[in-house]
Amino acid sequence: MSYFNEATETLGREQIADLQWHKLQLMLAHLWQRNRFYTAKWQAAGVAPSDIRCLADLALLPLTRKGELLQDQADRAPFGSNLTYAPEAYVRMHQTSGTTGVPLKVFDTQQSWDWWANCWGHVLAGAGVTPSDRLFMAFGFGPFIGFWAAVEGAKKLGTLMIPGGGRDTQQRLEMMRDAGATVLCCTPSYALRMAEVARDIGFDLRTIPLKTTVHAGEPGASVPATKQRIENAWTAKCFDHAGASEVGAHSFECQVQPGGTHLIESEYIAEVIDPLSGAPVPPGGRGELVITNLGRWGFPVLRYCTGDLVQVNLQRCQCGRTSLRFDGGVLGRADDMVTVRGVNVFPVGVENIIRNFAEVDEFRVTVSKTRQMDEMDIEVELCEGADAVLIQAIATRLDAMLAFRPRVRQVPRSTLPRFETKAKRFHVKLETASS
Repeated sequence: MSYFNEATETLGREQIADLQWHKLQLMLAHLWQRNRFYTAKWQAAGVAPSDIRCLADLALLPLTRKGELLQDQADRAPFGSNLTYAPEAYVRMHQTSGTTGVPLKVFDTQQSWDWWANCWGHVLAGAGVTPSDRLFMAFGFGPFIGFWAAVEGAKKLGTLMIPGGGRDTQQRLEMMRDAGATVLCCTPSYALRMAEVARDIGFDLRTIPLKTTVHAGEPGASVPATKQRIENAWTAKCFDHAGASEVGAHSFECQVQPGGTHLIESEYIAEVIDPLSGAPVPPGGRGELVITNLGRWGFPVLRYCTGDLVQVNLQRCQCGRTSLRFDGGVLGRADDMVTVRGVNVFPVGVENIIRNFAEVDEFRVTVSKTRQMDEMDIEVELCEGADAVLIQAIATRLDAMLAFRPRVRQVPRSTLPRFETKAKRFHVKLETASS
């Protein structure tokens, strides 16, 4: 097994807690009266760092939500008040993807950018990436933080990094072949898109000596059917990773699969809460991930509600790591759930069904109301030569899972959008459709 930092990744549970407590104490003391956002937030809640006397006391601090950070930046444009230092201390500005609204700007000092690099070093090492690999970044390198930090992680490992920005999919495939790429970094959706293009143009993926794919940006690589589709298409092992622009790269999949994703506990403290009541969920229960990062003092988030649904496993992994794991990775988004005809529907569940049909190239789901009746419409693109009878088979399979039958229809090829960064396939229209 390969580690990024074997000493911290194999610590006993008590030692992990001691390390987290030490880092938390230092960070709280440093932020107090320096970081205007958190100083004001804690004062309004009637708490101070001196009230936090052990890890359990972290729960005394108020939760942080993305909406607060967005509102803060709107009220105190352009940077907001969650900057611990003067603006000239920062060397990077990125932003969230903005798929759910206004993007949030995030800032890093050189120290915290190095911290990002170490986190991504864990991600890549967990997937078995070594200095002998050639890592291809199929990413456009715009303001979305995406795989920017993965470049730094590759540098930490001494791995050859091949940037794939400014090229279309065919050019990227050719570049991977010509450079002898062994590792691919991209979103799960784009890995499937590259395979689709390769099939359509007659490009033989076997000419690329790929052995590993590492994914971020969306939960697809933890969706069993999607993971299998990627592995089948590329004849390579697929690895998931979870993180967020405002949080950092916090968890990764190791070479023991399926084993869930490992939290980098030397750099993060995780809590799991009921997304409705806010009450803590005991180990083994499913709930919303609340995370505190310990190494990004310039733009910190403490007790941040990620919206990601996880289930914690504290058993030691066969890889030797002692960190807690999230069984199945990110299971979905608390805010993505939609109720259709009394049934709670999660997009990842729908994706897992549809991706089991190899003939499906792309799909889009729309939930709306027609004459006060909840409806789910699914548009599906099938590959060339696929039998249209598959549409009924998809509807039947979804009916069995959801306990209601969505309206599934085939659309012409190249009708639906393709995604390089975070995919948006699930749409909810709250207004009443015209009759």
